[in-house]
Amino acid sequence: MSQWKQIQQLDVGMLEHVDHLYDHTFPMEVRQGLADWIETQDWEAAEHNESLAAMLFTNLLDQLERSCAQEHNFLQRHNLKLINQQLQVKYISSPGLIAHVISSCLQEERRILSTACMQQQGPMEMSPHNAVTLEKQRHMDTRVAVIRSSVQMMDQTVKHIEDMQDDFDLRYKTLQSLDPAEKKTDWMKREVTRLQEMLNRLDYKRKEILSKMGDIIKEIDSMVTGQLHPELLDWRRRQQTSIIGGPVLTGLDLLQNWFTVTAQSLFQIKRQLDKLGELVVKVTYEGDPIPLQTPQMEETVKCLVYLVIKSSFVVETQPCMPTHPQRSLIIKTGVQFTTKVRLLVKLPEVDYQLKVKTTFDKNRQFFILTNNTKAMDVEDSSNGCLSVEFRHLQLKEKKYINGAKGNEGLLSVTEELHSLSFEAHFTVLGLSIDLETSSLPLVVISNVSQLPAGWASVMWYNLLTDEPRNLGYFGNPPRASWSQLSEVLSWQFSSFAGRGLNADQLLMLGDKLLGQGACSDRQVSWSKFSKENIPGKPFSFWIWLESILELIRKHLLPVWNDNNIMGFVSKDMERALLKGKEAGTFLLRFSESHLGGITFTWVEQANNGESKFNSVEPYTKSRLAALPFADIIRDYKVMSEGVVSQNPLKFLYPDIPKDEAFSRYYNSPQSKVHPYLPALLIPISELPSNGTIPLVPCSSPEPLMSPGEFHLLHEQLCFNTMSPPYSDLTLTSSHVERRPVFGFSEQVCGGGATSSFNGSGRVLGKPRD
Repeated sequence: MSQWKQIQQLDVGMLEHVDHLYDHTFPMEVRQGLADWIETQDWEAAEHNESLAAMLFTNLLDQLERSCAQEHNFLQRHNLKLINQQLQVKYISSPGLIAHVISSCLQEERRILSTACMQQQGPMEMSPHNAVTLEKQRHMDTRVAVIRSSVQMMDQTVKHIEDMQDDFDLRYKTLQSLDPAEKKTDWMKREVTRLQEMLNRLDYKRKEILSKMGDIIKEIDSMVTGQLHPELLDWRRRQQTSIIGGPVLTGLDLLQNWFTVTAQSLFQIKRQLDKLGELVVKVTYEGDPIPLQTPQMEETVKCLVYLVIKSSFVVETQPCMPTHPQRSLIIKTGVQFTTKVRLLVKLPEVDYQLKVKTTFDKNRQFFILTNNTKAMDVEDSSNGCLSVEFRHLQLKEKKYINGAKGNEGLLSVTEELHSLSFEAHFTVLGLSIDLETSSLPLVVISNVSQLPAGWASVMWYNLLTDEPRNLGYFGNPPRASWSQLSEVLSWQFSSFAGRGLNADQLLMLGDKLLGQGACSDRQVSWSKFSKENIPGKPFSFWIWLESILELIRKHLLPVWNDNNIMGFVSKDMERALLKGKEAGTFLLRFSESHLGGITFTWVEQANNGESKFNSVEPYTKSRLAALPFADIIRDYKVMSEGVVSQNPLKFLYPDIPKDEAFSRYYNSPQSKVHPYLPALLIPISELPSNGTIPLVPCSSPEPLMSPGEFHLLHEQLCFNTMSPPYSDLTLTSSHVERRPVFGFSEQVCGGGATSSFNGSGRVLGKPRD
């Protein structure tokens, strides 16, 4: 099933996130109409290859034109034509940008699908949490609805009191206008008694409505402090976990509804209090409850309005560079970044030219280079609430005399935390309100090589604290339990690569980081995770893991998502798993000695019946850029004593036939040894003559052979026969070690010879039949 079809089967909450994803990025009509074609293209590679991006963009337009020609619906055909024109205008000069946009959308879709999958797994674990969450939401919905209904009913009560007072006022003024003689009649006495009764009822109604108002105000106060504010804090916490790869963030629209209804109820109560104040001007009396009680109520309502509106000013989208959409809170100087703030209260009577000013870390070494003030606007998708998106912010480093930066200390650049603040001021219903909020702490880098270390800081902060602005956090960072950290590490793989880590893989990582037998309550220090090198290795645990993530994203994504890569398994466990398996059974695991490398090990049966294990030198991204990994698995050969054997890889562990597991990923035609066929890349490893020890990784593989070198070597191979020193041309995994003497016999190249390539484009000569 295609990725887009899986997306369409998600529930409403997840589809809402997909809808937001395509709001300002890429037309959803194109994603829908060209779903299968889009998913088969390598958009990620095109981001960094201008010619490939241009070719894909041209093909995209061609596909769109064909789709438009086949569309029978007139309106839809018209829309597709407009989209085609808009895409050409926007991306014709920068096709790499649309490749980046589509690649980011596909990655985010995979993350959404992964989140949905995690929510569906483990019903016994997920159901209680979901049940509690739904019950809290229902309770909140009920409280808000009751408050709104009660406030609306008070409108009717105020109107009834106003009518009673008008009737009393009319009768009172009528009696006042009578002649003195008429005032002494029995009728007059009865009218005075009736007026006294009306005044008593009026006094009772005034006290009654003030009592009800007091109860509602107390209920709103209790709800705001006891439920609404905690729900907002919970959303902010979920935003933190979402940023570091956790479940997709939802619930903001629900919060918006609660905030809006609460604020509107408070506005309505304020108007009712104002109306009662007007009634006092017309009719008052000794012991009148309105002037005695309303001042305190008005003050309480005013404080609640301040609290609700100020709390509703939130950072909806944390600062993020469009070039790295899944690495929020990391900003590179000189590179534009975006952020978005939103007011969760619908304000029908506010001046919509509400301007928001953003400032960066006062008294720090960076400043915002671009325009930092922008007006909020009504956002249709958020039911009329105000929001503003800053799309072109850019930081610049301040220049200091003698090169001093003023903030240098023991912390590294990627441990220094900064924040972005947002301020606004407006008046509503006579209340002047100052709004202020800030982003989560962010890291500023000056070189993209600092990105992995910066992301480690972002993960560590958002994993272990819910403090919104603790900029000195890494002065004394807390430890994380392995159970906390392992969950976040699994999130990295689910969000960046589409599939998280299972318990066995996490166990191996725990052993690697903490030693054998690591358990969930073991504590991990910040330094051990990100700064200290792994014993015997020139890199830290996190850098090793990050390089594997990069390798998967660029070269192994389909194979990884189909669960064909065991990945994280120790060498001892690898042999234990393969021992006793049928000859040719192999598994794939990530290298522990190379950054961003993957290797495979297969088992053979020795003459004495014991199992032999052979491992190849790890394939890194530089090697996989030349030949897809699935093709390496398909075409892999081993050369022993000058003889090239058949492919030793037969079954993917535990017993899946190789072609069944990998055939869908094959790109190039399978290589065949046949005269005059075009040369193809074939990965070849040399097995030592005794054939009993695993292949040892080459410490410093030579670079690919240049076209000139290839031509010279090809000329040397154009003989009918080769002299015995054939082994002087030694091949290891995807690598040729050139020796000074080739040792070919000096015959004229008359008969011709065929040749085939190894995994790195090297040539293995073979006489023509």
